[in-house]
Amino acid sequence: MVTEPVEERPKPPLLGILGLMLGIFLSALDGQIIGTALPTIVGDLGGLDHLSWVVTAYLLTSAAATPLWGRLGDLYGRKGAYQWAVGVFLAGSVLSGLAQNMGELIAFRAVQGVGAGGLMVGALSVIGVLIPATDRGRVQSVIGVLMPIAFVGGPLLGGFLTDRLSWRWAFYVNLPVGLFALAAVGLGVRLRTERVRAPFDWAGVALLTTGILALTLIGSWGGVTYSWTSPRILGTAAVATIALAWFARVERRAPGPLIPPALFRDRNFTVAQVLGFLTGALMLALVGYLPQYLQFVQGASPTTGGLLLLPLMLGMMGTQLLTARLMAEPGGERRYPLLGGALAVVGAALLLLLGTGTPTVLASALTAVAGVGIGLLMQSTMLTSMGAVRPRDMGAAMGVVTLLRSIGGSLGMAVLGAVYTARMAAALTERLGAGRSARLTGGGELTPAALTGLPTGVRDAVGAAVTAGLHGAVAGGVVLAAVATAVACLARPNPRPGPGVGADQEAPEGASAPATAG
Repeated sequence: MVTEPVEERPKPPLLGILGLMLGIFLSALDGQIIGTALPTIVGDLGGLDHLSWVVTAYLLTSAAATPLWGRLGDLYGRKGAYQWAVGVFLAGSVLSGLAQNMGELIAFRAVQGVGAGGLMVGALSVIGVLIPATDRGRVQSVIGVLMPIAFVGGPLLGGFLTDRLSWRWAFYVNLPVGLFALAAVGLGVRLRTERVRAPFDWAGVALLTTGILALTLIGSWGGVTYSWTSPRILGTAAVATIALAWFARVERRAPGPLIPPALFRDRNFTVAQVLGFLTGALMLALVGYLPQYLQFVQGASPTTGGLLLLPLMLGMMGTQLLTARLMAEPGGERRYPLLGGALAVVGAALLLLLGTGTPTVLASALTAVAGVGIGLLMQSTMLTSMGAVRPRDMGAAMGVVTLLRSIGGSLGMAVLGAVYTARMAAALTERLGAGRSARLTGGGELTPAALTGLPTGVRDAVGAAVTAGLHGAVAGGVVLAAVATAVACLARPNPRPGPGVGADQEAPEGASAPATAG
C-alpha cells in the first residue's frame, strides 16, 4: 500500500480539536433531543397537525444549507464558515426556546437548521486540513464514538430536561456548549486561508432549496391537507421536478458545483446515497414517533421514555462500532447493507406488535432489532461512500452523504408524520367525536402529564389512537426498509479487503478514483 508522505507540521492543539468535536456532537445531539420533548411541546403550544414540522423544518433547512456552508468555507475560509454556522445555530436555539406558538417554533427551528447544516461539514473540513493524514484515523474513531453517544444521550437528556425544568431547555442547553466550541476554535485553531477564486453557485443553491422544499410540502400535505390529485399537490410536484432537473443541469455546467456530478459515476457510491436517504427516513420516523407511544400509551415520563429507547439506541451504537471491522472483509460493500436492510425490515415489523396492552419492558426490548439494522445500514453506507472517492473529493462526498441523509429524514418525517396524524385523528374522532377530538389535539389539553387527569374513556381512546398512528408510521418504515434491502442488492462486492481505504483502490473508468501518493 502506498502511503502519503507525512508533512512536518505543529501538533494540532487539543483545545481547537475539542471545539470542532463539540460542533459535531451538537449537530447529532439536536436531531435526537427533541423527540422525547415533542409530546409536551405539542400539548403546551397546541397544533398536533403541525407536529412533524417541528422536526421537518430543522431537517429541511439543514439539508439545503449543508452544501452551501461547504462551498462558503472553500471560498472564504473554513474556520470562519464553521464559526458563523455555530453562531446561527445558537441564535436559532435561543429563539426556539422562546417560541410562544407552533408557528414561531417551526420558523425558529428552520433558523436553527440553517446553522446546523454547517456544523458537521464545517468541522470535518477544518479537521481535513488541520490534522495530518497519519492522525485522521484516530480522529474518525473519536467521531465514531461521539455519534452513538449523541443518539443514546439525546432522548435521555431531552426527557430529563423536560421533566425537571421545561421543554424549552432542550434548546437552551445548546448555548453553553456552543459558546465553548466557538471560544475553543477561535483560540485553538490557526489556519492559513487559501481562498478559491470561483463564482458562487447561487443558481444551484436556489434550485436545490426549491426542490427540497417542494418535496417536503408534498409529503406533509399529501392525503391530509389536500388530496394527492389536487391541483396544489400536482403543481408542487411539478415545481419539485422542474427545480431538481434544472439543478442537475446547472451542476453539470457550473465551474464550482455544490454537488460534483462525477461522484455519482461510481455505482457503489450512488447505491450508498440511496441507502443513506432511506435509512435517514426510517431512523427519524422511529425516533420521532416511538416517544409518543411510550408516553401516551405506556404512561412513561419524558425521562423514562428516553430510557425505554435505550435498546434502539444501543443497538445502533454497538453496530456502528463493530461495522468498521466487519466491512474490512472482502465483499462487505454488498453483504452488510443487505444484512442491515433485512434486520431493519424484521425490526420495524416487530414494532407492529405494539399495542395498548403490551408490557412496557417488552415494548422497549422490541426496538433493539430495528436499532441494529439501522446502525448497520448507516455505518456501512458511510464507509462505502468514503472508500468510493479520492481523498481530495472527500469533503464533497461527505457533504452529499449528509445532505441526502438529511433530506431522507425530512421527507420521511413529513410523509410518515402525515400518516401518523391522519390515523390518530381518525381514531380519536371515531371514539370521541369530532368536537372533543379537535379540542384535545388543538387546544393544549393533550399532554402526557394532563392525560392522567382525564376520564378513563378518554385515556383509552387516546391510547388506541396513538397506537393506530404509530402502526401507520411503522408500516411505512417496513416499506422503507424493504426498499433499502432491494437497493443493497445493486452494490458491487469488492473482492479485495477493506471498504475502499482510498489509497490503493482503483475505481471504474470515469469514477472518482482514489489517488495514490508517490
